Amino acid sequence: MGGNIIVSVVLVLLCSWLLLFVGHDHQPRLLLLGRAQRPDTAAASNVVRVGALLDLGSAGGRASRAAISLALDDFYASQPAGSGTTVDLHVADCKDDDITAASAAIDLLKDVKVQAIIGPKTSMQARFIIGIGNKTNVPILSYTATSPYLSANQSKYFVRTALDDASQVSPIASLIQYFNWRQVVLIYEDSDFGRGIIPYLVDALQDADAHIPYRSIISSVPTDDQIKVELNKLKTMQTRVFVVHMSSDIAARLFVLAHDAEMIADGYAWIVTDSVGNMFSTFDQNTVNSMQGVLGVRPYVPQSDKLLNFPVRFLSRYRQQNPGAPDPANPNVFHLWAYDTAWAVATGLRKVGPLTQGFKLPSSQNSNNSNDLSMLAVSQDGPGLIDAIRATRFQGISGEFVLVHGQRQASAFEIFNVIGNSYQGAGFWIPKFGLSKKFITSFGPSDTVELNTVIWPGGSAQPPRGWEWPVAGKKLKIAVPVKPAPNPFVDVKKNLVTGKFDVTGYCIDIFEAVMQEMPYAAPYEYVPVVDPNIVTNLTISYSEICYQVSLKKYDAMVGDTTILINRSSYVDFTLPYTESGVQMVVPMKKNWSSSLWVFLKPIEPILWAAFLAVFVFTGFIIWLVEHKESRDFGGGVGKQFVNIAYFCFQALLAVPKDPKLKKWLSKFALINLVLLVWLLEKLYSASLTSMMTAHQLQPTVFDLNQLISNGDYIGYQGGSFVKDFLKSHKVEEHKIRNYSSPDQYAEALMKGSWNGGVAAVFDEIPYLKLFMSKHCRNHSIVGRVYKTGGFGFVFPKGSPLVADVSRAILTVTEGDKITDIEQKWFGRDVVCNSKADAIEPASVVTWSSLRGVFFITIGLWAVAGIIYALLWFFPRQEEERVAELAIEHVHGNRDESIIWRIDRDSHLVIRLRGNPPPPADDAGPQCAVARPESGHDGVEPTPDVRNVEAPEEQVQTVELPLLPASSGNNEAVNEAEAAENSQNTGRLLRRK
Repeated sequence: MGGNIIVSVVLVLLCSWLLLFVGHDHQPRLLLLGRAQRPDTAAASNVVRVGALLDLGSAGGRASRAAISLALDDFYASQPAGSGTTVDLHVADCKDDDITAASAAIDLLKDVKVQAIIGPKTSMQARFIIGIGNKTNVPILSYTATSPYLSANQSKYFVRTALDDASQVSPIASLIQYFNWRQVVLIYEDSDFGRGIIPYLVDALQDADAHIPYRSIISSVPTDDQIKVELNKLKTMQTRVFVVHMSSDIAARLFVLAHDAEMIADGYAWIVTDSVGNMFSTFDQNTVNSMQGVLGVRPYVPQSDKLLNFPVRFLSRYRQQNPGAPDPANPNVFHLWAYDTAWAVATGLRKVGPLTQGFKLPSSQNSNNSNDLSMLAVSQDGPGLIDAIRATRFQGISGEFVLVHGQRQASAFEIFNVIGNSYQGAGFWIPKFGLSKKFITSFGPSDTVELNTVIWPGGSAQPPRGWEWPVAGKKLKIAVPVKPAPNPFVDVKKNLVTGKFDVTGYCIDIFEAVMQEMPYAAPYEYVPVVDPNIVTNLTISYSEICYQVSLKKYDAMVGDTTILINRSSYVDFTLPYTESGVQMVVPMKKNWSSSLWVFLKPIEPILWAAFLAVFVFTGFIIWLVEHKESRDFGGGVGKQFVNIAYFCFQALLAVPKDPKLKKWLSKFALINLVLLVWLLEKLYSASLTSMMTAHQLQPTVFDLNQLISNGDYIGYQGGSFVKDFLKSHKVEEHKIRNYSSPDQYAEALMKGSWNGGVAAVFDEIPYLKLFMSKHCRNHSIVGRVYKTGGFGFVFPKGSPLVADVSRAILTVTEGDKITDIEQKWFGRDVVCNSKADAIEPASVVTWSSLRGVFFITIGLWAVAGIIYALLWFFPRQEEERVAELAIEHVHGNRDESIIWRIDRDSHLVIRLRGNPPPPADDAGPQCAVARPESGHDGVEPTPDVRNVEAPEEQVQTVELPLLPASSGNNEAVNEAEAAENSQNTGRLLRRK
């Protein structure tokens, strides 16, 4: 762009040189129209010459001159007399011509030696003059060059005191979003001014989720016929929302012709930028009548006393400078910006002080080329002056004057609505808060994002939908995929009589029911889509048809099309009308209930191992606690092992009634085992019963990972996205086989993976339900559901039909129509028992389902073990020790024993009844000997026994006093000691 500017500047200089050379006598008429304002003290150091480039041939240019001169008078009237510098204004008529403007600027710099230039009028003129200002260090201040192509950041000596056109794109986008419009047509002037805003406006509309289907470009010098051609083209389109950005004179003609074409009517929405809104006061009544219902955006100017008094003073100054000329229209924002621009220049000059350094000619001079750009002197005071101007800040007549990087900042925008002979405010757009009914400085709880009532073209207060079916529009071309076999979802057959295609199916009926629910008529026709490269007319990939819709080869696509994220990047989907998901169907095989080891199947192996460990550990605990004190768990190692195993196994069936366990820890361990056995027995019985009574069928595989690990072949429906889905899950492409009908599915599954068929078929749930309605007895739908978006209708990106069709889909799916259509094509729900017949692994009792019980058992054991250990290592001191008397009676094979615990000082009397067998010797009848525990005094207790023969039936009484026991011996005394003691202390009772 910089190279183009330099070339343009050079061309301007050449033209200027020729112009001045040929018409040198007319120079004073061109330049010094403002010379009458120059004071006699022009040579004084406190007077600074400032130039202004204005189109004095237009009312707007003359009005700007009045505003600038009025601003300078007001400024110096507000300052102390004789203080600081004074502006000597020189106005040059640049006309409405780029070359004339550049030439006038050069003359102001070369002949008048101005220190700053206000103007020029257009962005194209400013592009030439900015380069001259950079070379001469002279600030260029423009209050009308609004094109974003001009950037104050790229030129230090350029200051834009107007708002950049790009600053209004956010308010426009907010309006589009507020009224929920999804398509917008841009109408703009074919010039730098017109094109400059478009990239920014496109980005803003995209952020508002609005699409631009068409851009209408109007010539910068259009004829009425050219405008009519564009309007007729717009009239045949669906979109009814237009954003207009062009100069006010072209816009006035556009709206008059649009009104004549009946495009300012119901259903249309027109939005104009500030290029039209700022100049609204200049429109005649015919133009205003043609703009009824138009919505506009323009900078907000806050009310002030100075602003209220400005129109009268402005008109007086205008009449003074232009005697006999017609009165101008009310001052617009450009006149206010011109006023503030002059005020900013005067303020900057006061800040920088007297400009004493003047101009300096370039070091290399060429006297033969007096009009060359290199001959322009460079201002030595320019750097200080531009810095002072950029730092200027004040409350101007148009609002707060603030420059950021040489660019004025917008405070707010006003939304206006053309009604009657003028307009009314519809609201405001504030950078921090967005749209609002009133101007706010802070967003409170009661403030909402809304506008006042807007009257639209045609007089309606209801916002237009934003699009309508065009009067001369064509029918919608609906793409329908052709399948090689009859399909209840989409079926296309050619009518041999009419030569047309008959399109039927579940998806077609749904679409037609939806179109009947639309709030307007939308004519359409079906276009079957087949692959031209395949002789058999197989359908092409659904993704390829979606892509053709995105290219607008078709207006929509109807069929069993799945909503996928990658497709949604280039087309729009409606809401789904079916359930979503992908699953697999597999054949059933015989169950293993005929196996030899089926009784082990109800419980998984790890649970068997865990139970066996508990069983063994319980036996070990009982043996450890009881074997020293119980004769039932005594004996050799083999006998002990058999006894404890038998005892625990007996506990599995029923709790032993014989109280053989003496210790509380062994009893506690046995209770835990019994409870665990009870729980396992219930679960085992239920699972085994289910296995033995159910039909002997189960799926061959249960998930995709099992298929991949087995290297099995997998089937899918040709043309669908399932192939890409399988490939994305690491399935090798050569392991994937495509089929086109449910019967082919069944045949491939019957053959199996290694006989030319497949082990499983992956498809969408609606298709699997259709398959199972015919082949459910030997097949089952298994595995996880891979979620998808369901079936939806496809439209081009940004199509306005999507929202209305989606709402119609909700009406159909929430009513009775969807049920009638489903029964028509699929019949009533088919009851299939294959899933109930299949025994899933979930019927087996697993470790994970019972591990909590085992953990509780282990925890209780741990607590009991800790308590037992504490009692073992820290025994309680007993006040009384006890002895133990064991009487054992052996009769035949019966072995009975009784054990008593005897207190320390107890008196034991034993009575023996019956006829004992004769003794083998003279020792007489024998009885068990009491074995007292050791006493505290360390003396061994000795029993006193007296034996008397008892012929036939007799009663023998033996008194056994317990004597102190010795500390080191717990054995019974021998028979001689017992006899001796009995003679001294015992007594015998004998009775026949």
